[in-house]
Amino acid sequence: MSTQDSRPLAVPDVAGSPQAAPYDPEHGLPATFGEGWKGRLLFWIAVAFSAFQIVTAFGIPLDFRIVPAISWLTPIMAIRIAFVLWLGWILLGAARGRPNIEAILAFLALFGAFELVTLYTGTLPNQVLRTLHVGFLCLTACGLLANADETSPPARAFWWAVGVVGFAVGLYHWWNYNELVNRAGELTHADMVVGIGALIVLFLLVWRAMGIALPLVAGTFLAYCLFGNYLPAPYDHRGYSLEQVIEQMAFGTEGLYATPTAVSATFIFLFILFGAFMERAGVIDFFNDISMAVFGGKQGGPGKVCVASSALMGTVSGSGVANVVASGQFTIPLMKRSGFNGAFAGGVEATSSMGGQIMPPVMGAVAFIMAETIDVPYAKIVEAAIIPALLYFAACYWAVHLEAGKLGLHGLPKSQLPSARAEIRKNWYLIAPLMVLVYLLFAGFTPLFAGAIGLALTVALILALAISAGLTTSALRIVFWVGFALISAASMTISMATVLMVVLVLVLWNVLRGGSGRAVLESCVAALADGARQALPVGLACALVGIVIGTMTLTGIGTIFGSWLIGIGKHSMFLALVLTMIFSLILGMGIPTIPNYIITSSLAAPILLQLDVPLIVSHMFVFYFGIMADLTPPVALAAFAAAPMAKVSGMKIGVQAVKIALPGFVVPYMAVYDPTLMLQPVAGLSGAGYWLAVAYIVIKATLAMVLWGTAFVGYLVRPLTLWERVLAALAAGLLVAAVPITDEIGFALAAAIIAQHVWRARMAGRQAA
Repeated sequence: MSTQDSRPLAVPDVAGSPQAAPYDPEHGLPATFGEGWKGRLLFWIAVAFSAFQIVTAFGIPLDFRIVPAISWLTPIMAIRIAFVLWLGWILLGAARGRPNIEAILAFLALFGAFELVTLYTGTLPNQVLRTLHVGFLCLTACGLLANADETSPPARAFWWAVGVVGFAVGLYHWWNYNELVNRAGELTHADMVVGIGALIVLFLLVWRAMGIALPLVAGTFLAYCLFGNYLPAPYDHRGYSLEQVIEQMAFGTEGLYATPTAVSATFIFLFILFGAFMERAGVIDFFNDISMAVFGGKQGGPGKVCVASSALMGTVSGSGVANVVASGQFTIPLMKRSGFNGAFAGGVEATSSMGGQIMPPVMGAVAFIMAETIDVPYAKIVEAAIIPALLYFAACYWAVHLEAGKLGLHGLPKSQLPSARAEIRKNWYLIAPLMVLVYLLFAGFTPLFAGAIGLALTVALILALAISAGLTTSALRIVFWVGFALISAASMTISMATVLMVVLVLVLWNVLRGGSGRAVLESCVAALADGARQALPVGLACALVGIVIGTMTLTGIGTIFGSWLIGIGKHSMFLALVLTMIFSLILGMGIPTIPNYIITSSLAAPILLQLDVPLIVSHMFVFYFGIMADLTPPVALAAFAAAPMAKVSGMKIGVQAVKIALPGFVVPYMAVYDPTLMLQPVAGLSGAGYWLAVAYIVIKATLAMVLWGTAFVGYLVRPLTLWERVLAALAAGLLVAAVPITDEIGFALAAAIIAQHVWRARMAGRQAA
């Protein structure tokens, strides 16, 4: 196996991200760490952040005896000895006149992160983990803002100061944890200063990094806590002092450090790192090559490649706008060259990329928050998402197929396409960690364990690929890979510590290999930094939106909204669903999917549950429309992200995206009225009867999707007349409507329309012949 076959990893530049864009359109944070020693310091802070999260996520105590007979030889002591030796090497170089600034910065950042863990012997209390996670988020994000090229010196000093204050808040909780627990509910003057400081830092940072919308929403809820007692009934509450509000929001687990922050500090961060390492391993390129080989030669091939590659990328990254930026640079120009117009090409990219958040097995960060919020296994969330995700991407594929037929477009020449068989034979091993991850998720293991194992195996694979490339003969490589596979499989059955030992051995092996081995290690370090950078907008949103949760639990405002919505739902379930959809779409125009879901699910999902909507379906309903908000004008974040590459306005792309993504708007309604679409249990149905019901709803939804796509594009086997398009849309609507007899009418009308259209097409063909 050559280094070319294994897709060698790029050595990072000073920014730590060789392919990063200067600006990330998903949020206002720069995509590079900056230049000079300040950029390198921030880079190593990000690496330390990731290392801290990995150690705490793996949950391995560091105070056990490595050798039972030697009481002082614990992992903590062994790592400290390693740091002492590292410091000695740095000082020796300085004494010889060769000071290594890079090594000094790395030492300070990593040693500081290590000491944060050792105070609690490697198993941090949950509250401490959440506060330090937010502290690292603030420090890293503010450092990015400070180091940006356009930042003036006063602004640079200001943002570094804000970041230090945010991190100091985390240190305050870390150092005073036991005292804070013992006097819970009784805040000192120092506590009040720290709590107010935490709120100010997060409001400032999220405002600058993500826009004004989320701080306005969170600020409104915070203001309601402080001044809601002055409102008229029934919107008022009994009144709360500043101390009570600060205690609720900045201490404990109901405000800034509520469940979303806990999930961000564990599942989400780990899976973002997993995606970053999978990308470094070459998985994204592999998926693109497979998609191109399978779909590139078909009618409208470039558009179908876009849909397939986005679906595959979604299984790894679970990101939406990031997928638009990453893959759109390749797919949108390719679609335009093949004959699609810019608005449609951008719409296909935006729609298929946003679908990554609902594409199992990884899905988006919301799926982890949902699993934790409603206390169901993550595998159940994935199970519920499978059929809707397939319908969503099938609709995108169908729209491309029809548009290509309407325009008379063909696929790419076979000479321009890679060989799927050759790609799989050459690089099949790249998806091994993903397959292990899927197995562990569905075998009942926790997402945290599955993510930790998946991440460790991905790192091990990257390191093993580099070692294998350096072996001189095929026989040696075969022996190496057989041994690696056996040892890796055995380590997973023993313990997490054993898996880490395998990774450590591979790291040392690469160190001893010299320059090529160290280049791969540098790339892995860059992946740690890049993963931390990608986690910033998610983590910051999770922290600030915790204010909404804190307000709900403190004041009970949810009951006011709930009573109103329940009153509507008792008379019309459909109207209650429409209002919930509108609320999600409007909220999503200003804030990202994660805080949108958290707010909407806190307010609306419990109400839908009281209206007898199944638990997972009620949360999926608001989740889907939070995603659709990124495609819906006038904001349409994903559409505007695709606009520069499509060279058309984001509004035009948004209109096309809504047409393509119509099943994303319809499927949640169908699932509410027939939960079998999300594989949810239904009273009175079991065994073969249940699966027949699943098959029926899937066939009905698929036919509706086909008819809607046909109606909007205006083409099936030939262009449709206006009356055919109207009747096709009507038939699709009848199939979706949960009213007696509508299914029968819808099927009959669909059969009649398709039959007469095909007959007309054949007659026209005969006349033309």
